Amino acid sequence: MIRVFFFTMKVDYIIVGTGLAGLCIVQFCIKQKKSFVVIDNAQRTSSKVAGGMFNPVVLKRFTSIWEADAQLKLADEFYPEVEKILNSSFYHKLPIYRKFATVEEQNNWFLACDNAVTAPYLNVNLLKDKFQHIDSEYHFGEVYNTGFLNVNLFVQIYQEYLKKNNLLLNESFIYDELISEDDSVTYRDVQAKQIVFAEGFSMLNNPFFNYLPLDGTKGELLYVKIPNLKLKSIVKSSVFIIPIGNDIYKVGATYNWQDKTDDLTDEAKNELIEGLEKLIDCEYEIIEHVAGVRPTVKDRRPLVGAHYQHKNVYILNGLGTRGVLLGPYLADKLIQNIENNVPLDPNINVARYYKKLQLIK
Repeated sequence: MIRVFFFTMKVDYIIVGTGLAGLCIVQFCIKQKKSFVVIDNAQRTSSKVAGGMFNPVVLKRFTSIWEADAQLKLADEFYPEVEKILNSSFYHKLPIYRKFATVEEQNNWFLACDNAVTAPYLNVNLLKDKFQHIDSEYHFGEVYNTGFLNVNLFVQIYQEYLKKNNLLLNESFIYDELISEDDSVTYRDVQAKQIVFAEGFSMLNNPFFNYLPLDGTKGELLYVKIPNLKLKSIVKSSVFIIPIGNDIYKVGATYNWQDKTDDLTDEAKNELIEGLEKLIDCEYEIIEHVAGVRPTVKDRRPLVGAHYQHKNVYILNGLGTRGVLLGPYLADKLIQNIENNVPLDPNINVARYYKKLQLIK
């Protein structure tokens, strides 16, 4: 892509990355009437492997997630607003039914139903024989305030919107060409008050932040066609199955902490097939197999905030497997921090690692 400018473009924000995190920052810039330009070649993103499922509890252990109420409330406002701007539909409220594999899982569910924190999200009454073609020897537990974001569609349509409005530079970011000064940053022919890096796992190539403990987790999932299932909710067992329309379902996902590539593997594919065949008893057809690396952090908390030296250089990363809810919530917190000097929660503030690395006192 060749660009020739005879002047310097001035904006409030440069945003690097067009995955879920970057686009959430974009949306809050639009909402607050801040000018911006986005830079990304979109060659590597975990969005393609995102199941997009959101819920307020950990479905393995039936424990609550951090700041669940606040995240859910904001998501219910945020995504419908984006749908109106983009004239599309990608945010779907659907119940999630957790299939129990053992009596012990049932007992753990009832314990969570007695817990004041998780009780509002769980149906204490187990459901029997809820679905055709899905066996339920130990029944199902219903989770409230759940659904899924069609992440691929969200990202694709938002990128097209940015291109149409000349807000997206489809190119790789060259870090050596970023100049950080006291009150601004300059990148080639763009000058901004601040820059936000929301690059996902590609952060490891970023010299401003590549020393941070981002530990990518590879995931793979399948798109399958199951004409006879007619499922209108999400079911979670050893795998999840999400109806996305036209008898097509997402089946996922795997977790690999060693492999950091986007290569498809037979091992993961077979794991997903085994999980699907244990869940359903009808015929299916595999449509597509995808893989990507999720940006996860060792302490399972995201990386948000300013660089320890360059105060107008920021990061938003480490959304992991809960990006649908964390994306809007963290983007809002970061914008409030930048624009209104609202302190970041120590749990998410990247400064916690600067202290461990003795980069600040």
